[in-house]
Amino acid sequence: MANFKIGVMTDSFKLPFEQGLAKAAEVGAQGIQLYVVEGENKYDTFDDAKVERVRKLLDQYGLVISAVCGDFGGHGFERADENAWKIPASKAVADLAVRLGTKVVTTHIGVVPEAADDTNKCDTECEAYKNMLGACREIGEYAASVGVTFAIETGPEPAARLKAFLDDVNSKGFGVNMDPANLVMCTGTDPVEAVYTLGSYIVHTHAKDGKGFIIDPRKVYTFFAEGGIEDLRLSDYFLEVPLGEGNVPFDAYLKALSDIGFNGFLTVERECGDDPYADILLAVNFLKEKIGA
Repeated sequence: MANFKIGVMTDSFKLPFEQGLAKAAEVGAQGIQLYVVEGENKYDTFDDAKVERVRKLLDQYGLVISAVCGDFGGHGFERADENAWKIPASKAVADLAVRLGTKVVTTHIGVVPEAADDTNKCDTECEAYKNMLGACREIGEYAASVGVTFAIETGPEPAARLKAFLDDVNSKGFGVNMDPANLVMCTGTDPVEAVYTLGSYIVHTHAKDGKGFIIDPRKVYTFFAEGGIEDLRLSDYFLEVPLGEGNVPFDAYLKALSDIGFNGFLTVERECGDDPYADILLAVNFLKEKIGA
């Protein structure tokens, strides 16, 4: 088994940042993913003093940053009017990542449009695709120039279509944040096969589990983008559950990651649940057992 590292998203503890760091160290994590789009660690609030304070806190707790989350929500990069501010904001997040000592920025880019005749292929002629492609090429060029990779989170489309899009972007500044639960819950596709499909594009992962019921990723992600525009009961569509209780085949999934040469972070993300600390601790221990840590 590869020499994986275990991380946690500090926001998953639902605590102030420094308390979240303490909890991350307490559960035995080696790194954290830092959310920088809003809240106390919003990207544009970091002066040199704040960068230094965060780095000292990380040293104090023996942690590193596995990635920063630079997902600005909405429709990702599908719309030109949103891209007018999201592109420069994304570049600013890349600069912050460098200052904080990490090389990965995770994000959602929207739903890569599918070709009419094949769900695994892209509709390269539609406006949304062209907007996404142009934005990612510009951001990717900048990210590569500063040594950062924007990692697109899996979920809104099958892995083969995401790979086709990344091949079209053709930038060292773009890769994949592999979230196996999103594929299970939203796309209904095999996360093990997705690992082999996306291969060397994978630079970061989320450790999350879930079950999918109604597979309609465009509807689900539009709901998240537009915020309650219709009566959509998400529990009818999918359910996120603690690690080991869902449909992610972790033994085969971790083997696949090892097979492709990935030895980076398995970062625990827990977006629901009444006791996030207990679920995160369970997840870390589950992963340690699986990888023999």
